[in-house]
Amino acid sequence: MSADLASTYAALILADEGQEISSEKIVALTAAANVPVEPIWATLLAKALEGKDVKELLTNVGSGGGAPAAVAAPSGGAAAGGAAAEEKAEEKKEEEKEESDDDMGFGLFD
Repeated sequence: MSADLASTYAALILADEGQEISSEKIVALTAAANVPVEPIWATLLAKALEGKDVKELLTNVGSGGGAPAAVAAPSGGAAAGGAAAEEKAEEKKEEEKEESDDDMGFGLFD
């Protein structure tokens, strides 16, 4: 087992037990599992998780908030004109994005 995976599991065990996630506890748990972890990595993980509810993070994995709800467009010619203007603006942005690569004077494979 790798040290980073063992450290992550140790943090999950501490969160499940309702204990504070600290570098000392992570090192102790990984040492008990015979996986040596350098204290600096345990400290970085503990600081990254400081003040965060790990259980809440786990329950919200992959839930990016969902897709935005569809908004009904007002009927009439204004909607069609607005959509055409949006398309034109998007096309212009794409063109600017493509041109910006050429302005540097070199390409990716030059």
